[in-house]
Amino acid sequence: MTIVFKVSERLKEKMIAYYQDKKRDKTPPYAIFQATDADTIITLYESGKVMFQGISADIDANMWAQMEKKLTGKTINIGEVKEKQEKAKQERNSMYQLRTIGSDEVGVGDFFGPIIVTASFVTKEQIPLIEKLGVKDSKKLTDEKILTIAPTLMKEIPYCTYCLNNEEYNKYQGLGYNMNKIKAILHNKVLYQLKEKGYNYDKIVIDQFVYPRKYFEHIKEAKEKVYDITFVTKAESLCSSVAVSSCISRYFFLKKMDELSNSLKITLPKGAGSNVDKIASEIVKKYGEEKLFAIAKCNFKNMDKYKKY
Repeated sequence: MTIVFKVSERLKEKMIAYYQDKKRDKTPPYAIFQATDADTIITLYESGKVMFQGISADIDANMWAQMEKKLTGKTINIGEVKEKQEKAKQERNSMYQLRTIGSDEVGVGDFFGPIIVTASFVTKEQIPLIEKLGVKDSKKLTDEKILTIAPTLMKEIPYCTYCLNNEEYNKYQGLGYNMNKIKAILHNKVLYQLKEKGYNYDKIVIDQFVYPRKYFEHIKEAKEKVYDITFVTKAESLCSSVAVSSCISRYFFLKKMDELSNSLKITLPKGAGSNVDKIASEIVKKYGEEKLFAIAKCNFKNMDKYKKY
């Protein structure tokens, strides 16, 4: 059972004090803390939302709802909260069958290679093809599988893709843009391009990587914006167009990595592990630091680590 609702600043302070000795060592992104109390996991987020998970989630949630009423007079009806969340869950589960425009990106965790963002439009009639090809989130498919199925997807399904090379990425970083802002700008770009083609869709879906309010703050300077977005966590498993976009993005990323490797005559590894540091050192010795700056994400810690080799 999972129950989520928003609390006041006064209740936040009470919760932080109450769970002080029950906190977990690791804190999820954007959370003030995560704690375990008996069989319930409690996560308090910076936004003021608190999530109760477990068999007794409703009991713990009710306790704090009553405390909120005493402190501020605000009534939180846990029964209504559960009903709304169950309805939202059902809507999420039915999203797979809708006509959707969905976007996803790859390359954000790779020292070498570009960031690729794709938006695609999928109808209910195309789902049998997608299932036949075995389309899932690209992270769960082998590179060989991606290279095999993506050309068919690109032939049958409308899509728009943008490739941000690392020279452009490093310029964004120089302007003070963090990764989430860069991703938001790129998602908005491909979604707008695809939406402008006039497809009759039910929803536009993004695999949520930042709170919606922050997303729109990130794209406020864009000339053209897409506003009617549904933000969903783990969207690649719930929305067919996001899964397709994930595959197409990965396909282009693999192709770009091959191009870079061939031009350097060095096989570039993916990710940002120690094997990446060794190759970075080899590139600098062979071509100089300027070449590394052109093909790598300069804000990654690998920029310092490669020097020890």
